[in-house]
Amino acid sequence: MAGVTVALVTLGTMLPLAAALNLVAAVPLGLLAMRFRARAVAAATVASFLVTFVAAGLLPAFAILTAATVGGIVGQVKRRRGGLFAVFGLSWLAGLVWAAFSVGILAVSGTTRALLFDNVRNTARSTARILGRQPQLTTVGDDLVRLTDWTLHWWWAFLSLSVAAGVVGTALVSWYALGSVLDRLAWVPGHDPLDAARDDRPAGPLPVRLRDVSFRYPDARTDALTGLDLTVRAGEFVAIVGHNGSGKSTLTRLLAGLPPTTGSVERPGSAGLGRLGGTALVLQRPESQTLGVRTADDVVWGLPPELAARVDVPGLLAEVGLAGLDSVETATLSGGQQQRLAVAAALARRPALLIADEATAMIDPAGRRELVALLAGLPRRYPMAVVLVTHHEDDAAAADRVVHLDGGRVVDRLPEWPGPVPRRRPAPSGADILRLRAVRHTYNRGTPWAAPALHGIDLTVRRGEALLVVGGNGSGKSTLAWIMAGLTVPTGGSCELLDGARAHPVHKKVGQVALAFQHSRLQLQRETVAAELEDWGGPGTGSGAVGRALDAVGLDRTMATRSIESLSGGQAKRVVLAAIVVARRTVVILDEPLAGLDPRGRAEAVELLAGLRDRGLTLIVISHDVADLAAICDRTIHLAAGRITEAAHAVPAREGTA
Repeated sequence: MAGVTVALVTLGTMLPLAAALNLVAAVPLGLLAMRFRARAVAAATVASFLVTFVAAGLLPAFAILTAATVGGIVGQVKRRRGGLFAVFGLSWLAGLVWAAFSVGILAVSGTTRALLFDNVRNTARSTARILGRQPQLTTVGDDLVRLTDWTLHWWWAFLSLSVAAGVVGTALVSWYALGSVLDRLAWVPGHDPLDAARDDRPAGPLPVRLRDVSFRYPDARTDALTGLDLTVRAGEFVAIVGHNGSGKSTLTRLLAGLPPTTGSVERPGSAGLGRLGGTALVLQRPESQTLGVRTADDVVWGLPPELAARVDVPGLLAEVGLAGLDSVETATLSGGQQQRLAVAAALARRPALLIADEATAMIDPAGRRELVALLAGLPRRYPMAVVLVTHHEDDAAAADRVVHLDGGRVVDRLPEWPGPVPRRRPAPSGADILRLRAVRHTYNRGTPWAAPALHGIDLTVRRGEALLVVGGNGSGKSTLAWIMAGLTVPTGGSCELLDGARAHPVHKKVGQVALAFQHSRLQLQRETVAAELEDWGGPGTGSGAVGRALDAVGLDRTMATRSIESLSGGQAKRVVLAAIVVARRTVVILDEPLAGLDPRGRAEAVELLAGLRDRGLTLIVISHDVADLAAICDRTIHLAAGRITEAAHAVPAREGTA
């Protein structure tokens, strides 16, 4: 939120006709003030002030303080459910502080004050001379000069009053304008309801024993975990396997310190999440844990300087397979490399318990095997335990012990789900709809951090076909997807959308090619499913169109009223596809549509994609899941290190398919 504030104020100061952005800048800090304690707003304000001062200078930096004052007052009053009287009182207090600050600055800056006052006097006298050219206005000019001299004599009083009144007036107006914006944003989650209570005991997460543990989420009707018994000891590598919704992530929260609804969790000390010698979490999306600009910075991020200095960063990076990448920018790392970096950062804290929550879900099979081997070896080299949460039975093969979860209970084995049913595919029309010629792309081109991603891609996509683009993490698949959707302009070559004999650069037709992100939640911006679909469909999209789009992706029409925040990962993917259907796009790019889904979810997603293809959509599927998706695709191309390594080839037809 501080970063958004910096961007708004900087743009509002630097760009012509963008001054209104300075008013909008109060919204992010107001939202922080409404959701968190005053110290969070203070920390964000200090950070944004310093960054703005470096980036844009002193005047924009003071605009940050103004936005923080207004946003902080309105947000805090909203947080405490106060009213206009509270805004009035707090704004007067803030106005007096600002008045004292302004007077103090001029009081200690004698030269600046004298120069400013001389300019004011000269302006008043010049105005009086101009008015004196008309005899009837001579008295007005003389009165203006006397009023100016009298005001400057009592400058501290007039400055104090005007500054205080300005703050009060701005706050009162903002109570209605900014307050209305904050009310509309009230549905956005402001905190994690699963945060654990504070535990001041020394970190001692192992051994941990869960006895008859159950957990129920707030407002839920059923338990997420029921009657669970589990013990984890130092030196163990334990795998927890289950389908989506089986309670795996809830179990990791309990291991990391969240108290259960019923039952008991016993450990010698606190879970110590994030503390030295405590519990470390490696999550499914590694970029959400990456804070440092360089890999070496990220490994020790947040550690006290005296401890960070003792960390063997090159040694840790070498141990997780990132040798020699100390100075590499973290944004250029592949998904598998980012997961390894997250493990290195966890090891820098010398954890007694390392929990990898679906850490293998977003990486390719080869990277998954390497990461599992890395995790399996840690308890043999360190006095620690590793818990791997996954829905891949193959990942659990290296574990000392496997715990199967189904419906929140421990079971002997998981139910199996059939793969996709082979189906007849309509033949593509043969007309070209998307053409790439010698496409190249380099991130941060022209800088020391330049990172080439694509090297001369030639590809043509036909109308109505399903094209599968496969490759490992870091092969350039996602970059290619964003270029084909027009969201990234290639640094070389061309990507064109074909309409008969006409060809248009895709980046000039943004929105004509739909892109379903790998992380579906990132592109859902409205409060409810219906509002999201209506926004994608544009004016005139009613409940009938919303219902038909939900039908097309296999969702019940009652989902229309559901909050976006209540959707599971699989449901979010379906809502994005429903949005694409209601938007009536003919070319759809799906970036890793099966990532993070269990076997049942994968089978359902493949069947859903087959249905969309049968409706005549052109599908471009970016994935590393060849076995699951080849059955519904006409061609497969392989990417490696930013190049097509094999000529596009047709998928062999199975019996009953075409």
